[in-house]
Amino acid sequence: MNFTNATFLLRAAVAIILLTHGLPSIYTGDVNNFGNLFLNEIGFAPFGVPLAWAIKCSHIVTALCLLLEKYVKPMAILTILILIAGIATVHFKEGWYVVGGGRNGWEYNFLLIIALLTIMYPNGLSLTKNKR
Repeated sequence: MNFTNATFLLRAAVAIILLTHGLPSIYTGDVNNFGNLFLNEIGFAPFGVPLAWAIKCSHIVTALCLLLEKYVKPMAILTILILIAGIATVHFKEGWYVVGGGRNGWEYNFLLIIALLTIMYPNGLSLTKNKR
């Protein structure tokens, strides 16, 4: 772990979020409910449970990659795709707010996507090199 890297705090924060999103549901077995009671019901049957496990495991692997600064871009891209799929299938129809002005909206996923993009591109998304 590089503690002096400019993105360390953001990487650590996103890693904690991903770990706490994945590990408890695996430990309690709720990942199977996510697959059976949600993913299968919205059209992923009969692949809901394996897909749920793949999503949860990818969160854990991404968190470890963020902390170790290994394979950050490919894992961040995978996580961004999962977050976008979550927005499209669940959160968008609920509106923007997770709590407060609504419930279960997509603001949280949006923030995680921007955080992952910032980690991937800490110097911004410029198409040209900065010249001084």
